[in-house]
This record gives sequence, C-alpha cells and structure tokens, in this order.
Amino acid sequence: MKIAVVGAGLMGGGIAQVSALAGHEVTLQDVGQESLARGKDTIAASLAKFADKGRISQDEAEAALDRIRPTTDLEAVGDADIVVEAVFEKLEIKADVFRRLDAICADSAVLATNTSAIPITTIAAVTERPEMVVGTHFFSPVPLMKLCELVRGYKTSDQTMDRARDFAEGVGKTVVVVNRDVAGFVTTRLITALAMEAIALVESGVASAEDVDTACRLGFGHAMGPLETADMTGVDIIFNATSNIYADSQDEKFSPPEILRRMVTAGDLGRKTGRGFYDYS
Repeated sequence: MKIAVVGAGLMGGGIAQVSALAGHEVTLQDVGQESLARGKDTIAASLAKFADKGRISQDEAEAALDRIRPTTDLEAVGDADIVVEAVFEKLEIKADVFRRLDAICADSAVLATNTSAIPITTIAAVTERPEMVVGTHFFSPVPLMKLCELVRGYKTSDQTMDRARDFAEGVGKTVVVVNRDVAGFVTTRLITALAMEAIALVESGVASAEDVDTACRLGFGHAMGPLETADMTGVDIIFNATSNIYADSQDEKFSPPEILRRMVTAGDLGRKTGRGFYDYS
C-alpha cells in the first residue's frame, strides 16, 4: 500500500517510520528541503537505535529507510492510498492542506488528519469528500507509543473507518474509536483538563510544579505529571489544543490560564526551548 505523510516533523516522521517498517512505500512531503533532511535524519537515528537494541535487524532498518521518499512537491502524494496530514495544529494551515489534497489525490484515497483537538468535521468540510476524511491521532514519539485514536467525523463512512483501522493496526498500534466528533476527542480532553487545573494550582500558589507532578505520579500512578508532559509535548502545543477545545465547547475547564498564555508569548515552550515549567538549561 502507498502511504503519504504531509509534514516531516517529529509526528510526521514517526508516522512515516512506522509505515515504512510495516512494509509500505512512503512519500514524506514537507515545504522545505531543510525540514525534510532533518526529518529523514531523525528517522535514520531512530531506526539505528531500534537496531542497536535488537528490536529490528540492521537490514530491516535500512530497508525501511529506503522505502521513504522525501519530497517538497505536494503533487507527489497524489497516488497514495492513504494520506496522513501531520502539520502544525492550526485550523487554517490544516484546511489549506486538505483543500489541496482534495484536488490532488485519487477519489478513492483516504485523507487522514493527525490533529489532537480540532474536530474532524471542520477539517473535512473544506473538501468535496467528507466521507473519506478521518482522524488518526498518533502519539509522540510515534515509534514507541502504542495508541492511535481513530476519530469519526460527522460524515466519515464506515469503509473509511475500516481502512484507517487496518492501516493503524497494521503499523502496530492499538486503536480506540471516537464515535462522536467532539473537540479534543478522548485523550486530549482528559490531559488538557488535568493540565489546566495543574497550571491553575501552580499559578495561584497552591503548590509548586514539582509537587503537583509528584502528586500525580505517586498518587495516581501516572508515568509523568501533567506539567512534565506539557514540557515534553510543547507548552505551545498544549496551549493550542486547549484553546481549540475551549473555542468549540466554551467549557471553562479548558480555558487557558493566563500564565500559559504568557509562557507561549515569552517562548518558554518546554524542553525544545530549554525552559517551560522546568528549567532544562
């Protein structure tokens, strides 16, 4: 099966990697050569680690890398059976990609979005084939995380859901199905609700970030606390996700606390910038 991934960042690269390891021919598209080169290097390094740990053979790693064809030409994804969009979590950016994919791809192609919070129906509405649009919410890092949320838009067909499930399970993921297209689906609603309350507790001086995270790890058995998770995922990503959910639901528990807005404005985005709720310098 031919798979195309639009966006060569950590999410897109991870989806390309697991697809190639599953034996699919993969077109990896991004707007710039630098982004593509960085994405391909990250995939190569990840495959090498898997081989070093004996989880795959060196031959399997090399074969998977050879199955990935990088390109800056969006037209090159036109022959794919399934296209997975993994660009930045902004509706206007995703909508533009889907308008272009709708014109480029075969009528039979499944158009999947890796959004974590934007309703699938909203994205599908910009196309002439909403029945072929589905949410495939993978988790970072994709090669390690086993879960994929499969999200049905208002007009997503049963056949599209079946094809998306076959793809996700075929690349080694366990699928949970979201049958009603609410913003944030299941997992993002849960983690953002917890994270917003955790941030509010820190902002109001009730407890430190360290103590809030320790409470969640030791009290609830979480592998990471919500603020550690925000730093790892990206404070800006958490901000955009909860903002999207709040805009759609108007539920106050998803309203971003002021400190979260200020951190994004100041560039304290977590591990990737060296500082978030914790200092990584």
